Amino acid sequence: MSAPAQPPLSGLRVVDLATLFAGPLAATVLGDFGAEVIKVEHPRRPDPSRGHGPTKDGVGLWWKLLGRNKRNLTLDLSVPAGRDLLLRLAADTDVIIENFRPGTLERWGLGPAELHAVNPRLVLTRVTGFGQFGPYAHRPGFGTLAEAMSGFAAITGEPDGPPTLPPFGLADSIAALATAYAVMTALAGRDRTGQGQVVDMAIIEPILTVLGPQPLWYDQLGHVQQRTGNRSRNNAPRNTYRTSDGHWVAVSTSAQSVAERVMRLVGRPELIGEPWFGSGTGRAEHSDELDEAVGGWIARRTREDALAAFEKAEAAIAPVYDVRDVMEDPQYRALDSVTEIDDPELGPLRMQNVLFRLSGTPGSIRWAGRPHGADTEEILTGLGLPAAEIAVLRAEGVL
Repeated sequence: MSAPAQPPLSGLRVVDLATLFAGPLAATVLGDFGAEVIKVEHPRRPDPSRGHGPTKDGVGLWWKLLGRNKRNLTLDLSVPAGRDLLLRLAADTDVIIENFRPGTLERWGLGPAELHAVNPRLVLTRVTGFGQFGPYAHRPGFGTLAEAMSGFAAITGEPDGPPTLPPFGLADSIAALATAYAVMTALAGRDRTGQGQVVDMAIIEPILTVLGPQPLWYDQLGHVQQRTGNRSRNNAPRNTYRTSDGHWVAVSTSAQSVAERVMRLVGRPELIGEPWFGSGTGRAEHSDELDEAVGGWIARRTREDALAAFEKAEAAIAPVYDVRDVMEDPQYRALDSVTEIDDPELGPLRMQNVLFRLSGTPGSIRWAGRPHGADTEEILTGLGLPAAEIAVLRAEGVL
């Protein structure tokens, strides 16, 4: 029997200096596929995500997800002894992820010049609201501000309602995935040049990318996208519809063939012959008529019946889920999208699995987020510090 394959990022060391979401989540993604991730937190001010959202038995549940597959070290970087320890750690590290305001690491003597002096191959990844330069660089930046400034909030919500922010960390999460990709891109460059570099990730930028061609539309046509609720300016019918048993379903007709199938299904095949029906934009201009046809048909059927009919017709439909539905859905169960692990503090718990499946070198959740500073002695002992020195540093508040 062959030995199990090593995870693809095995042997890669990542030091996570960041707090809250974008930077730490990027490190989590890398850890899920085998990177050794060392989470560095202030001795007296843990990562705020430990206190975000609901807790169980005094343990923050969000942290269990965000801190998974990470070893935990406490270290005060703002004092000389903490600086020296980080430099020792950086000498044998591939990636550092940080999200301090620009200039903070430099003020502590931990900027790119000092870090690359001890390790020229290091990839220093800087995740901030607005990037490392420009008129807003020194402002405090959070995902909410990116959701507002990118144009996302302006196009989200009903036409006669206010701009709408997402009720979760959308911009941070998009930036986290982009950061993980940026890290791997920089490492690929290092394989060719032998040199590390600095990654400058501004949270306002990845969400702007995923919003699509809005700048191009404005540049070429002066077009400014408006709020359309659940409708789209690019195709119709596209909306959420209520079923006879009080549930909601979502219908999409991005493909012309699917739009035609939907019209046949709901008993309005004559609309297919209308001149405007041949393009998504044309259909969007007749959303009222199409919504009335589709919505009226769905309103007379239960969710189960509507889903079955659409599936038989090979038309695109999905139930509108809350988390209870997600946990029970057979497709999510088949994919093991929400998986169970055993946690020493809380026992069995379920959380989102790794982002994707690899056939040869899969990722895994080895452990959930660990207590504050749980691995400090082990990590520092690995750097060659004797127990007596570690005790002194702890007594001085460095650890």
